[in-house]
Amino acid sequence: MPENGAVRATLGLGGNLDNPVHAMALALRTLDGRDDCRVVSVSRLYRTPPWGKTDQSLFYNSCAAVDTTLAPEALLDVCLDIERDMKRIRLERWGPRTIDIDILTYGDLDQAEPLLTIPHPRMTERGFVLMPLDDFAGNLLVKGRTIKNWLRDVDIEGIEVADQSRDWWRSA
Repeated sequence: MPENGAVRATLGLGGNLDNPVHAMALALRTLDGRDDCRVVSVSRLYRTPPWGKTDQSLFYNSCAAVDTTLAPEALLDVCLDIERDMKRIRLERWGPRTIDIDILTYGDLDQAEPLLTIPHPRMTERGFVLMPLDDFAGNLLVKGRTIKNWLRDVDIEGIEVADQSRDWWRSA
């Protein structure tokens, strides 16, 4: 459990341009190096088929848990700053990207705001989110069901483990 007034948030990370594994690792190390965030769990690394817009390269995906003293919107700003620093350009929805960082959950917060909906509104439909999240948070409740339970209902065809180590982000 988080300490010092921190909240446990979960993040989804992914990308399919340039070197997405390096970008995700750098993003996690950047978050972990901040005074207001601490990475406490990281999933294995997954290679996944594109979702939504399917005529593009395979993605790499992972999830992480961070303990943070940042408010949800401030955490979003930090994640967006990291994406911008890594030259993330938003040209088309679900299109190719160097990196994407989504806030999936933030403690037990349930909010639907114009800039940030928590839990992430489509996380329970996406195998590329639920599989990595199940690596460390299978019993996490989202919308009244555990991640393990949601995972039973989604398509996971084509999703494969790209790196078994949950420390992949420390050296990539």
